[in-house]
Amino acid sequence: MLGSAVQNVIAATDVVFLARLSKADLAAIGIVGVFYLIIAAVGFGFSKGGQIMIARRMGEGQVGEVGRTFYAMVYFELLLAIFMFLFMQYGSLQFFSHFVDSPEILFKCIEYLEYRSYGVFFSYIGVAIVALYTGVARTNFIVIDTLILAVVNFILNWGLIFGKWGLPEMGIAGAGLASTIAEIVAFVLFVIYIFFDKKAVEYNLFKLPKVDYELIKQQQKIATPIVAQAVVGMGSWFFFFGLVENLGERESAITSMMRIVYLVLSIPCWGFASGINTMVSNLIGQNRKEEVLPLIWKTAFLCLVVTFAISLPVVLFPQYSLYPFFGEINLDLIQDAQYTLYVLFGILMIFAVGGVYFNGLAGTGATFFGLMIQTVCAVAYVLYVSFAVKQLQVGLEWAWAAEIFYWIAILGMSYWYLKSNKWHKLEV
Repeated sequence: MLGSAVQNVIAATDVVFLARLSKADLAAIGIVGVFYLIIAAVGFGFSKGGQIMIARRMGEGQVGEVGRTFYAMVYFELLLAIFMFLFMQYGSLQFFSHFVDSPEILFKCIEYLEYRSYGVFFSYIGVAIVALYTGVARTNFIVIDTLILAVVNFILNWGLIFGKWGLPEMGIAGAGLASTIAEIVAFVLFVIYIFFDKKAVEYNLFKLPKVDYELIKQQQKIATPIVAQAVVGMGSWFFFFGLVENLGERESAITSMMRIVYLVLSIPCWGFASGINTMVSNLIGQNRKEEVLPLIWKTAFLCLVVTFAISLPVVLFPQYSLYPFFGEINLDLIQDAQYTLYVLFGILMIFAVGGVYFNGLAGTGATFFGLMIQTVCAVAYVLYVSFAVKQLQVGLEWAWAAEIFYWIAILGMSYWYLKSNKWHKLEV
């Protein structure tokens, strides 16, 4: 769960501190935070191709192929990181000017990315390492590393945003710098762990292979639809935040708060979804296809129970559960967000099941069909939000309700495909 939610943890920490700075900072991190999540999702999506292949090789007993598959993933992630860094450094101002009307919020978005963009190198290699250890089903250190990252990010956010402990007072730029430093620390610890990992030799991790273009191509064939899914899905979310920003700074601030509550409460969903990728692919590698559907259902049920247990107290008692994170300055926003929280609870319940089924489908290798599902649902999502916000001018509750319709459609189509058994003929 934690390894799949690294960027969620970082985003949550940034919002918690910036919420205490000003409503403009809260609104800005709501928009730029989603933008960076899209950047992170691209790297995470490409790592999924490697993770599925590593899990399949492990299921087949080809342990020595793990290292070659891993480095093919790393080479591509590095190239991708260079491209994303250049885009954030030189193209972000023009990009955001199309979505953000407020000059103050626009300036804060660019200020954040100026420092945050350097973290993309460590983020992308980091997700490749997470994919490696998730693929071989050895995730213990992922938990430790993510917790260290969260602690470092928390401490540095406090110091660099508000100028504590002799550090410069940098505001939202300090949040970007803190997150980047935290990712560097997490990356260094992962490298040290690999160096002392006794099984690294079995995986051939200490043999740096030549660039295998065929293997990279094979990974991208699996991963590209997953990346496209992430871009389409997160892109529609970015579009949603852009529309809400146009309604006013207060509405944007409330939505930013709800976004971070959504990200935190959905951590179990992302964790179970990532785990089902590996488990489904491993089972297929062992030629145990008849166990795939029962496994997905059991995982979805467990995910639903866990999500329900952690979400219900937050929804019923937000004045107690959210106040410590967002502070007295945003107490009025917490009160105004009560009905939106009820909608969010419904979203999480559907997502808990739909996310697992959708990622179980990806574990079979049917990533292109997954892309078609997500594209159809995202287009419907954007049309609904545009009509609801611009034409009907509904409240935030009905705008957020688009997520419920979105995940119901995702769940229905994923379930239909898995029951059809068409994935039995796919090769990875």
